[in-house]
Amino acid sequence: MKLKSNIKFVGTSGNFKKSDLIICGIPYDITSTFRHGSQKAPDSIRKYSDSIETFSPIQEKDLIDYNIFDSGNIIFPSKIPKHAMKKIEKYTYDFINRNKRILYIGGEHLITLPIVKKYYEKYKDLKVIYFDAHADMRMHYDGNKFSHATVARRIVEMIGAKNIFMFGIRSFEKEEYNFIKKNKIFCDYGHSKFKFVIEKLKDSHVYISLDLDVFDPSCFPGVGNPEAGGIFFNDFIKLLPYISSIKQNIVSLDIVELMPDYDLSGNSSIFAAKIIRELILSLL
Repeated sequence: MKLKSNIKFVGTSGNFKKSDLIICGIPYDITSTFRHGSQKAPDSIRKYSDSIETFSPIQEKDLIDYNIFDSGNIIFPSKIPKHAMKKIEKYTYDFINRNKRILYIGGEHLITLPIVKKYYEKYKDLKVIYFDAHADMRMHYDGNKFSHATVARRIVEMIGAKNIFMFGIRSFEKEEYNFIKKNKIFCDYGHSKFKFVIEKLKDSHVYISLDLDVFDPSCFPGVGNPEAGGIFFNDFIKLLPYISSIKQNIVSLDIVELMPDYDLSGNSSIFAAKIIRELILSLL
């Protein structure tokens, strides 16, 4: 596979085979519905990660004590969605075959669909924890079934309505809202029921997808579709012990939808890098 790996995330080692966790950039942004730019996110996060320490006082753990390998970015010969998704599927399949836990950094939220598809092929009990400001449950967007606005709908069609757990959702199109209600899809507008969900997932394989627009735009403006009423850094940090309690069940995770150009201060990229540090350490 052809990779762009000239920039390394802070704390990463150079040993793929002995790695405890692998970072993979997926700089794909074609179907975004309002603003574009998430293809720049993986390298922006790498760049700004130099501004934070590898040590977490929250968890009293340090990235340098683990083997974390940055595999660089996927290169897309074609950015047509169906071609790009096949490329991501192949890439993901290679990692799954090597039994490696991956942190995928997007890119738009559509990248989650081919990744979940390959994990679901291996783990038929797969459950998805889905953080987002938006439901992403449209049947199609402008006639397109494969969009960052339809990704959760496609995932539900694949794994079943009872196997996705959505947090932070505060923006719905009417049909999406009715679909979620009709199918009794778990949807917590905040995160108050997170502990309850984690208790239910202790015997399942789990994939986590974190759309960064779940955070309130007052602290995280660098996204394509800002939505008022989101969570804050300390809210998310309080969820880490619950994530850590099922770390052996978590097969992989992604972080998507940072758009660095909409926060020229770099604060959103630094915020994302710190979230990544804390998530990685909660899994190791």
